[in-house]
Amino acid sequence: MNESISANWTSVNASCNPLVESLVADAQALQLEISTLSNGTRIIDAGINCNGGLEAGRLIGEICMGGLATITMGTNSGFDNWPWSVNVHAKTPVLSCLGSQYAGWSLSHEKFFALGSGPGRALAGKEEVLKEFGYKDKADKTVIVLETDKFPPLEIAEKVAKDCGIKTEDLTFILTPTSSLAGVMQIAIRVLEVAMHKAHTLHFPMDKIIDGFGVTPVSPPGGDFMTGMGRTNDAILYGGMVHLFVDSTDDEAQDLAEKLPSNTSSDYGRPFGEIFKSYDFDFFKVDPMLFSPAKVTVTNANTGKSFTAGELNKELLTTSFGL
Repeated sequence: MNESISANWTSVNASCNPLVESLVADAQALQLEISTLSNGTRIIDAGINCNGGLEAGRLIGEICMGGLATITMGTNSGFDNWPWSVNVHAKTPVLSCLGSQYAGWSLSHEKFFALGSGPGRALAGKEEVLKEFGYKDKADKTVIVLETDKFPPLEIAEKVAKDCGIKTEDLTFILTPTSSLAGVMQIAIRVLEVAMHKAHTLHFPMDKIIDGFGVTPVSPPGGDFMTGMGRTNDAILYGGMVHLFVDSTDDEAQDLAEKLPSNTSSDYGRPFGEIFKSYDFDFFKVDPMLFSPAKVTVTNANTGKSFTAGELNKELLTTSFGL
């Protein structure tokens, strides 16, 4: 892919910085806690030492998507006994999902490990997907979302600030454990990003994806990391629905629709926690084709023809959610 796809991309950091400040200003109402590391890095706790509610998770999802998404709660998940859902629309899907939201930055120090997502990735520009798109943002402050139940050490903050080319006091971390409502909400909001990432894995020309919308049930917290992680994955794999609009031929649109859903994977059909355990808790052993929404529609914006594939799995989601 050439770099022309990013020629007109906006700054994800400029778009989301006002949202971060609004999140901090409303922290008490959103059941968040704000603190500062000794080097000045700001920490927004969304569920470790506080509740971290659903609305906080919705706003964190918009921040994670670079301020380029509209996220609303809905009441049509496709499941009668778990009707409520979250709806995700990205203004610029490839930029919002893969240029910002994708959890592609591996951050570790001693016993701490977390995957970083959000606009800070585009400042550091370390990942191959960003280099492929030719996108690197510029800003004097940024935010990174970490799916973790631990506060990051100073060394992680120093590394991220250095890689982003900013001061440590201009860095904000948002911490979203899967045991909190904010945590499960921000993961559900990844339903569109999961589809975009799989389309990229399938080598579909990303510049041909012009718009996208997703909806998925929001899982209940699991009470512990493993249960929470399993449920949040199951929500998308067995309950997520995505609609992509493409500028392509009908054959390309149909091929993408048929290859995108999670039921094309050899690992499909069991709760994710069970799959993960069977591979000795190694993500890299799980079939990468599994990580996709349950049901997909692809519409060719040129011809108006739509192609749908995949299925919602009511029984598995009922078991996963403990209903």
